[in-house]
Amino acid sequence: MKRNPLILVFVAAIVAAMLFAGIHAARKNRAGGPGPVSGELRGQVAPDFDLQSLEGKNVKLSDFRGKAVLLNFWATWCGPCKIEMPWFVELQQEYGPQGFQIVGVAMDDASNEDIAKFTKQMGVNYPILLGKEAVGQSYGGVNVLPTTFFVDRDGKLVAREFGLHSRSVFVDHIKQSLGQGQAVQAQK
Repeated sequence: MKRNPLILVFVAAIVAAMLFAGIHAARKNRAGGPGPVSGELRGQVAPDFDLQSLEGKNVKLSDFRGKAVLLNFWATWCGPCKIEMPWFVELQQEYGPQGFQIVGVAMDDASNEDIAKFTKQMGVNYPILLGKEAVGQSYGGVNVLPTTFFVDRDGKLVAREFGLHSRSVFVDHIKQSLGQGQAVQAQK
């Protein structure tokens, strides 16, 4: 079966236009931009929540007080989320011994079983919680997935990132979060 090159070019153009529109929409929705948390939230205690884990346990953000936390809002259908999840697995292994914890919050309509199957396939080694819109709203709205917040050991918001970023951006924010309240030991 021969493929018409014109159709392939047309499909590629549509995909490129969709990517451009998605990136443009994500930038438009940043509300204050990436990096350090701006406005009222930066330096404030991160809003606490009580969400159910995939294992059926109730988990609060305050349960992790004393640890630096990367709080990642994601969904099973989110392409950029699938790219960064293996990084998070590695970062949890690398920085966990220093008092660092990643917490994933699933913000889609997939069943608990589908989310559990997805996270198992991705090799996730950190807690996954079942998100609620009210929790996203308490963080100023989660209009872009993935959205990631960085919380220091004292429970204060240090930074946030909308969308996919390089692994080094996450490492910088993790180090900043770990450095709040206690010294960070260099990782070799």
